[in-house]
Amino acid sequence: MGRTSNADERLMTAALDLMWEESYGAVSIDDICKRACVKKGSFYYFYESKSALAVAALECMAQTQKAIWDEQFSAATPPLDRIRARCEFTYKKQCDLKTKHGKVLGCPLCSVGSEICNQDDQIRDKIREICTRSIGYWESAIRDAQSEGLIAAGDASAKARCVFAYYEGLITQARIYNDVEMLRDLGDLVLAHLHAKQPQAELV
Repeated sequence: MGRTSNADERLMTAALDLMWEESYGAVSIDDICKRACVKKGSFYYFYESKSALAVAALECMAQTQKAIWDEQFSAATPPLDRIRARCEFTYKKQCDLKTKHGKVLGCPLCSVGSEICNQDDQIRDKIREICTRSIGYWESAIRDAQSEGLIAAGDASAKARCVFAYYEGLITQARIYNDVEMLRDLGDLVLAHLHAKQPQAELV
């Protein structure tokens, strides 16, 4: 039995890595094929364009990350701890990326989205879809925190969109300044933005 090719997976990984490290516009199909060790003819067997590959790579990334989001935002975890877990994960991830690449890479969704969304409807729609899913996790934590009196009542959906924008904005600033330490207190900053109250310790 012949070995099953994983060329499409290598192309998605290479595309995402290169777009994240550099930019969508700076990366060519030749660059992606070279990084993936895939012949250019094979590229067109799997994808009709760089845009189609970018959409597939972003969705693959989202699916890979889903288990992490599910664990961090588990309903079994206190709501404010879910938010802290996400923020702490983000800081550690960006630290690892800075060590590996020598620069802060930030969020691939925001990096690619801000660059290309007005030029490519497919990529724009995919990034919007993934962002909407992510906001849903924040909203669930905010709703549960509101029910416990830890965050003020109000439109949880609007609060989630706002805090997601704040969270992503801080990550983008860290990329612009190339300073990962701007994210060290990300959890505290996000919770302060939500005017969250710390839960009172139970009396023994």
